[in-house]
Amino acid sequence: MKKTILLSQIILFGLFIMGCGREDSEDGTMNYSPGGYDSYYNTERYADRDENDFKLVSVNPTSVFSVDVDKASYSNVRDYIQRGSLPPIGSVRTEEFVNYFNYSYPEPTGDDLVSLNAEIGECAWNKGHYLLKLGLKAKTIDVSNVPSSNLVFLIDVSGSMSQELPLLVEAFDVLMDGLRDNDRVAIVTYASGDRVVLQSTLCTKEGRKKIYNALHSLSAGGSTQGAKGIQTAYEIAHKNFISGGNNRVILATDGDFNVGVSSTAGLKDLIQKEMETNVFLTVLGFGRGNLNDEMMSTIADAGNGNYSYISTIYEAKKALGTELWGSIYTVAQDVKILVDFNPNLVKAYRLIGYEKRLLNNEDFNNDKKDAGDMGSGHTVTALYEIVSADSNEEFPNTATESEYVNPVASNDHTNWMTVKFRYKKPTETESKLQELKVDGSYLKDLNSADFNLAQYVSAFAQVLNDSKYCPMSLEDISNSIASIPSDENGYVDELKVLVREASMLKK
Repeated sequence: MKKTILLSQIILFGLFIMGCGREDSEDGTMNYSPGGYDSYYNTERYADRDENDFKLVSVNPTSVFSVDVDKASYSNVRDYIQRGSLPPIGSVRTEEFVNYFNYSYPEPTGDDLVSLNAEIGECAWNKGHYLLKLGLKAKTIDVSNVPSSNLVFLIDVSGSMSQELPLLVEAFDVLMDGLRDNDRVAIVTYASGDRVVLQSTLCTKEGRKKIYNALHSLSAGGSTQGAKGIQTAYEIAHKNFISGGNNRVILATDGDFNVGVSSTAGLKDLIQKEMETNVFLTVLGFGRGNLNDEMMSTIADAGNGNYSYISTIYEAKKALGTELWGSIYTVAQDVKILVDFNPNLVKAYRLIGYEKRLLNNEDFNNDKKDAGDMGSGHTVTALYEIVSADSNEEFPNTATESEYVNPVASNDHTNWMTVKFRYKKPTETESKLQELKVDGSYLKDLNSADFNLAQYVSAFAQVLNDSKYCPMSLEDISNSIASIPSDENGYVDELKVLVREASMLKK
């Protein structure tokens, strides 16, 4: 009898552990517990998975979206795979995978702050389709010409961050190495309450000692009253506001807010109001088990900033060292892209990724509509899978999704599409319009290494996301990327290893 009871308890416990995988929360996000380490304590939250469908050009001739320069998804998924677990589907954002890597785009010329280029080739996962790669690059500003920065480090020191605090402090040490004597730093922490650890201090030799000592004196414990800490951080940023300067709060957390305003919608509203005062937000995600990825991605967008996930000092050196000024100094604001497809040459298209960045057609010309920002030297890459007009494929008619009727009849049989984009200078309210006519000369028999890298990185993300449109296997992707040349930072070589590891986990 005792053996029967014990066996029943074991079975029930096993079912409980299995049930601690992914579950829907009340706010529509997904709680996910990766296998292996402390699964039943895991409360990570990710947004629901989504995937853009094909659009008929005869019904939806234009596609409009806001740029995205976040890279957290790739580094977060890499951490899952390296720990021996496939990532939760909601954690995979294809555009962040693609934009994690560096591409060789030309610098803007003249008065332009952003350059645009395009390339077309055969689609690797569907030989009957084509792939359009669009690349934007913001002007690279010499650091000596960047206005002074007024930064507030807002650091989560609640109990859930206790294991992550050493890495967090190391990461901020890396960031400090890139700052100049004329930059200022304040430090605010929050747990059960908020505390101003260091008032705004110039990064002179003596000031750096104070900042260093303040960072290295931090300890963790208590609940997480993040909203109060955010309010205090913005108050200090306003108190030390530099007109024409770079004013920004840098939030480091696992996103586990559980006291005060803690809903994603509430925090988004709070930060959007502050964004309108020209104090922006950068979010650094840390930790495993409590990570609220959905919230951190949302508030970074609301704060005109970006979101990075830091799991190693290696990633900290990339995000806060090599790419620091691209992350914290904005060159072009409210960057939007509109692709106007020619129905004489293109039958259907789908934007790969950017599901949370889609805009309505009328938003493109509306300078009051907020969109993504690009920092110094930042690049943005976007991919479209396109079907030529002579294809016999059938696609569902999505007319009910559009307010717009068939495109104006055209005799243009030269240009596949016209790509337009808008952006504002940080000090201006009126956007600048640029455009590029993409004709047959952009279709290459032998595509560039950049094209192939972006294509296979996107395929990797799509397969991890169980895409209905990308039937490649991870083994196929691994074989295909083997010939892509290494980059100087080793990111491509790391990708090759990561795809192989994921392939073994998916078997």
